[in-house]
Amino acid sequence: MSAARRRDDAPKGPWLRPLRTPRRWLALGAAGVIATVAVSLLPGSGLPSSPFPGSDKVGHFLTYFALAAYAVMLFARMRPQALSAAGLIVLGVALEYAQAALAEGRMGDSRDAVANALGVLAGLATASTPLALLLQRIDARLADTRSS
Repeated sequence: MSAARRRDDAPKGPWLRPLRTPRRWLALGAAGVIATVAVSLLPGSGLPSSPFPGSDKVGHFLTYFALAAYAVMLFARMRPQALSAAGLIVLGVALEYAQAALAEGRMGDSRDAVANALGVLAGLATASTPLALLLQRIDARLADTRSS
């Protein structure tokens, strides 16, 4: 493939939404993923018990919804949003295997992996809602408060 052809096939426009402090927002997203991994691999004895049966599934759904919705807010284009969503689904499945193999007092649960995946898909669905622009509004507001 020629260099000219590769340049024509390159994605047009930025991958990130226009943010004044993109590194900060990327770091915050990475911190969310790292926190999810850390909490997922804590020993079972270090976790509070579920207040009602199945409530942990709600937690799984909400965590992965938040991570995917954040990726939608961060990335301007569908391709990086979809790649982030796919990565989060893989992460959710991998963490369930890791819990079964590595985390003391924890066991992997395929229903948790399903809740994770459904949360990711719901988060990805926010791409066509006003929520997708929330991070840009927050970023602009923070910049305005600093300049005044």
